[in-house]
Amino acid sequence: MYLIDTNIFLEGLLEQEKAESVRYFFQAVDVEKTFMTDLALHSIGIILFRLKKYELFTSFVEDMIINGMEILSSTPEDLMKLDRTVQQYNLDFDDAYQYMLAEKHQLQLISFDKDFDSTKIGRKEPSEIVQ
Repeated sequence: MYLIDTNIFLEGLLEQEKAESVRYFFQAVDVEKTFMTDLALHSIGIILFRLKKYELFTSFVEDMIINGMEILSSTPEDLMKLDRTVQQYNLDFDDAYQYMLAEKHQLQLISFDKDFDSTKIGRKEPSEIVQ
């Protein structure tokens, strides 16, 4: 099972360089085996609304969340541990949040962000999952 980082979704939604590998990943992997954090969802909303891509956000929610992707949230106790994760792996807040929930739920982190490479669980890119 997989925790999908914000940059994976945005790569596909905004038709960036690796959008095709993102599409292929989501076609190959059962959406019910994928998770995202509440922070990722809200970040995607902020970015898409800033770009005035309101319908794209609505379509994203319908395609991903309504069709089976689970949203993970932190507890207050989780948040109290974030500072240790930031310091241990030299991550910023959003990366530490993603990492903490992936580790807590024993999920493979799917990301283009190389900052996760130095962590205990690391990361995979979509193309590494569906070869």
